[in-house]
Amino acid sequence: MKLKSLALAAVAALSLASTAHAAKPSPTSKPLKNVVLVHGGFVDGSGWKKVYDILKKDGYNVSIVQNPTTSLTDDVAFTKRVIAQQDGPVVLVGHSYGGVVISEAGSDPKVERLVYIAAFAPDAGESVQTLIANPPPGAPQPPILPPQDGFLALDRAKFAASFAGDLPAEEAAFMAASQVPWGVDALAGKVTVPAWKSKPSWYLVATEDHMIPPPAQQMMAKRADAKVTEVPGSHAIYVSKPEAVAKLIEQAAQGKK
Repeated sequence: MKLKSLALAAVAALSLASTAHAAKPSPTSKPLKNVVLVHGGFVDGSGWKKVYDILKKDGYNVSIVQNPTTSLTDDVAFTKRVIAQQDGPVVLVGHSYGGVVISEAGSDPKVERLVYIAAFAPDAGESVQTLIANPPPGAPQPPILPPQDGFLALDRAKFAASFAGDLPAEEAAFMAASQVPWGVDALAGKVTVPAWKSKPSWYLVATEDHMIPPPAQQMMAKRADAKVTEVPGSHAIYVSKPEAVAKLIEQAAQGKK
């Protein structure tokens, strides 16, 4: 894989065509209590702490997947193991690359609803790599470093501006220092049957995102026929605006569209 295509792997400027898909059942109003959270690339599950605290306080059973972001196959397997541990129906939530994971893992029969937080929502045969293959002029360029042993990382000095521009400097610096290398194989992993085609979806668009441009998020949300909420915030909106993120997850859990 050429370095240029690897660098594009974090530039989520998508040119998506609207595709027809099977009609989804309308969400029921039956409340769900099990929430499973899936993180994206360059980070781990600890970023969900604030959202976790809110959901737990409100009575939800919350589990966080520590997917290794090595390959889509591995990450889906990790996610399905956590889903299997739940005692009933699940609301499956993904941030960024985590949206690819939930699109694939969401086919699990225990998963009833999907929530995308500034996330990729691929169609069948799509991956992060294919989605970002043709970025439009002027799209933000995340500071991807050259791949090392098949993994990518962001330049620490530029991490805040690209990923976490609305977090306190100290918090953004910690995220930069603790980032998890993102596997090239994960970026290339293609979704087979996207769960959003058959299950109700919700989508939070981060309107100040410099990793996945808001228009791209809106296009993916529309394609998935998701209930959309727009919130000012960076790509790390799940950390910077946990109240807004938790609110949307709870709406999904309550079946409100």
